[in-house]
Amino acid sequence: NPRLQVIKLSSETVKGFIEQALPLGVQAIEYKPFLRFHVASILNNLTNDTLGTLLLNIIKNRDTGAFMLQCEPVAAEFDQLEFNILLSTAVSHLIGVPNLDAMYGKFYARFSVKNEDNSDSYLRQAHRRMELHNDGTYVEERTDWVIMQKIAEENMEGGDSLLLHVDEWQDLEKFYNHPLAKEDIQWTSPASKNITYKIQHPVFFEEDDNGRPKMLFIDQFAEPLNMRQGQYLYEMGTSLEAEQNTFNVRVPVGSMLVVNNHAWLHGRDKFVADKGLYRELLRQRGAYYENAKLR
Repeated sequence: NPRLQVIKLSSETVKGFIEQALPLGVQAIEYKPFLRFHVASILNNLTNDTLGTLLLNIIKNRDTGAFMLQCEPVAAEFDQLEFNILLSTAVSHLIGVPNLDAMYGKFYARFSVKNEDNSDSYLRQAHRRMELHNDGTYVEERTDWVIMQKIAEENMEGGDSLLLHVDEWQDLEKFYNHPLAKEDIQWTSPASKNITYKIQHPVFFEEDDNGRPKMLFIDQFAEPLNMRQGQYLYEMGTSLEAEQNTFNVRVPVGSMLVVNNHAWLHGRDKFVADKGLYRELLRQRGAYYENAKLR
C-alpha cells in the first residue's frame, strides 16, 4: 500500500546511536523522563536534525499516516533488547509524548504471544484473528499514535499485522453518516488492562482540519447500553472484517510499525499453531506534543 512509508536507518546512524544512547541504559530513561527526550535528540542529531521532521510529516499527513522503521545491520556487539527499547523511545519522543501504559506500568509495554493463552483479551491469543481496531478507546489519555515494535520471535508462521486506512474503508460514509455516529458509546476494559473506570465517547469522535472523520473503535471493549448501539457496533465490526482494502504487513524482528491512530485501524492475522510459537512485542502510544497535558 503506497500510504505506508518505509524508513531505513543507515548502518552509520545505527552505530552512532549504539555508541551514544546505549550507555545511558533503559533503567535511566525509565527513572528520568527528560532522558527520553535526550535519546530522541541523539537520534535526530545523527540524521542532521531531519528525522523528527520527516516522521511528524508522515504521521500527521492523513494521506500517509504510517511508516515502518527499519535498521541496516551493523557489525557490533550490543544488547539488542536495550537497543530496541531505546530506539522506540527515541522515535516516540520525536513525534510526541507516550502515555503511561497501565497494563505494564511504564511508558511502554512489553508482552508476548505464545501457542497457549488464558488471558482476558484477544491481545495474546495466537490462533484467531485480532480484529481491526484503534488503540486508546477505553482510556482518558489522548492516543494520537501507536508504535508496535517486534522484539523477538521463534517458530512463527502467520501473525502478520493488518492495516486499513479509514478513508479506504468502503462503508465509511454509511457508518459516519449514521444517526449513532456521534452518539456517546460506553467503553470498558478487562482486569488485565489495570483501568478501573469506564469512559464515554462516539466512534467518530472528531474531524481533522479538512473535515475527515477520526475514529476510536474496538469491538471487544465497547459496552452498548441499548439495542440500537449494539446493532450499530455489530454491523460496523462485520463491515470492517469483510473489508477488501485491508492489507497484511510482515514486520521483521527489530523493526517497528508506527501509525496515526485515528486515521488507521490495525489488527493481527492468526498464527499457525506450533508448540514453540513465541513472539515478543513492545508497544508505545501517546499524544502529539500539542495534545500532551499536564496532570
